[in-house]
Amino acid sequence: MNHRFNNIKRIPVILASLLAFMLLQNNTCFAQAESPKEDDYFKIMRVPAPEGLILEVGGLCVLPNGNLGVSTRRGDIFIVENPSAQRPFFRKFASGLHEVLGLAYKDGSLYCVQRGELTKMTDTDMDGIADEFETIYAWPLSGNYHEYSFGPKLAADGSFFVTLNLGFPPDWWNPKSMVPWRGWALHIFEDGQVEPWAAGMRSPCGISMIDDQLFYTDNQGDWVGSGSIMQVKKGAFMGHPASLVWTGLPNSPLHLTQQQFFTKNKLRQDFDSKGKPVKPENIVNEKFFTEFDMKKDYPDLQLPAVWLPHGILGISNSEIVKIPDGVFGPFAGQLLVGDQGQSMVSRVFMEKVNGEYQGAAWPFRSGFQSGVVRLAWGRDGSLFAGETNRGWGSAGEATEGLQRLIWNNKVPFEMRAIRAMPDGFEIEFTKPVDKKYAEDLASYSVSSYIYKYHSVYGSPPVNNQECPIKGVKLSADGLKARIIVGNLRKYYIHTITLDGIREQENSYSLVHPTAYYTLNNIPEGKSLAINEVSTKNLAGKPKPTIANKSAAKKTATGKSNPAVSNGEPQISKAPTFNEVKGLLQKNTCLACHNANTRQVGPAYIDVAKRKYSVEELISLIHNPKPEHWPEYSTPMPPMPQVPVSEVRKIAEWIRSLDK
Repeated sequence: MNHRFNNIKRIPVILASLLAFMLLQNNTCFAQAESPKEDDYFKIMRVPAPEGLILEVGGLCVLPNGNLGVSTRRGDIFIVENPSAQRPFFRKFASGLHEVLGLAYKDGSLYCVQRGELTKMTDTDMDGIADEFETIYAWPLSGNYHEYSFGPKLAADGSFFVTLNLGFPPDWWNPKSMVPWRGWALHIFEDGQVEPWAAGMRSPCGISMIDDQLFYTDNQGDWVGSGSIMQVKKGAFMGHPASLVWTGLPNSPLHLTQQQFFTKNKLRQDFDSKGKPVKPENIVNEKFFTEFDMKKDYPDLQLPAVWLPHGILGISNSEIVKIPDGVFGPFAGQLLVGDQGQSMVSRVFMEKVNGEYQGAAWPFRSGFQSGVVRLAWGRDGSLFAGETNRGWGSAGEATEGLQRLIWNNKVPFEMRAIRAMPDGFEIEFTKPVDKKYAEDLASYSVSSYIYKYHSVYGSPPVNNQECPIKGVKLSADGLKARIIVGNLRKYYIHTITLDGIREQENSYSLVHPTAYYTLNNIPEGKSLAINEVSTKNLAGKPKPTIANKSAAKKTATGKSNPAVSNGEPQISKAPTFNEVKGLLQKNTCLACHNANTRQVGPAYIDVAKRKYSVEELISLIHNPKPEHWPEYSTPMPPMPQVPVSEVRKIAEWIRSLDK
């Protein structure tokens, strides 16, 4: 090859690059630097374990000296000394236990929940290994494989809470409570006394104590349209009717029966031509109940405080933790929620309106190596994540693990909080916003929907409705925007998207521009007057980008720019994975899909082999067709919140994988 000729050919390329750089420097109104993403603020670090050790983590707790207690599904318990160090030391504290899915520390002893009991473990001779094991309380077992048990969580008085999973018969889509207290929360005291606390749980992995109150997350399934955070009050019915078979026992705090429940909302049981039971499927355009419909007749039914939309904020929600003061920047006092299926953590802001909890939820950090089952705060302010995917499968490349999440002390541009107002919402930001965008109604969009309350596995979003933005009032410091919103509906999830908002200093977009607010109550108070808000709406005006500027100009020959047709840029080259990775992370796509390997959903390369057009892919992302992929048990939820411009770029990349 003639290297001199090759170098000459490169000169125009170099000049073009310099020209492009100068254009970016001198025309910042036409282009913006890429906005930071999750991993620019919160780093996921591996906690190295000894070679050969399989950490299918079921429980985490931090000891008073900062060491970390870790329980595994394989029945081992480890004490991890210096867990935040580069080389932490793992000491086996106990072994031979039965699927330990929770761990707590109290008065020098560790307490764990095995499949059939709450166990106290003590190192009496101080050699670092438990030598005394005491059964505090044992509950019945039928032997069904799905009878998981979770906890314990410590109450303020030193007593314990545990939650018990329903069993799965051969028709697994219709789980049952085969022995007493399956599907219940139990309140257990040190002396072995127990009081059944609440019924109606399906798969209550996310048992948590928040401000000395019991909360939990459940997994989507029959009677559970999507995951959510729910407060567990004594005598409450959490929604799944299988455990109501035990409300006739003398010590039950709840008296609602299955017969009473099914007279209002019938159990669907479908059969094939041979009389064998088959999994019932959703019926489009059917008459259905919502949970708030049922609560009118059964006041003990506890509604979700905050819904966690399925497939967006997880598919198997797990542990809830409160962010301590001085940790994770502007989010102190808020909640983080793990998810086993999508290997992610969501963030939740809760408030009380008319005595009931409600609030907003956002994605927070995806990309963990396996399913996040347990969370615990380290003394250094990092968040430990215990992980496993055995039995369920999850996003991520590993089947198990222990990682920790670290904040780098830089404040991300986010919605810090959303509060309900009599006429809409007040949105608080972590940094001041640019006034010209924040006072433009086109920067905001709101819609609402809810889930069916039925015995079919999961639910699509139903009763969808747009909520018009009528006005916005920006605070003087640029940190709060109060929006007037029409068509507010009690008990509905309100999807609030702020695609047009920009940070004042750097013109960055929000790391997570979409929030999901569960509006259980609309507060009383003064509404904004229309003369005190901005009603400017620049919808339809092109955003100032290089692509639009090019589209508006003619070439030097006077001909239209060949890269433009009808004012829209034409993609001549498909984007690379690195170019769409940020969009895939932002929209939680990578939580279920991998480029080359099957995860919760099909690999993108397998999607590409179906030869969908770009327009078909856009439609299928916004409104999936689960029947196209019958071999996957978890259907993809609709993703209408993903902007068309982003969906199109993702679709172009997927199409390129089969070329």
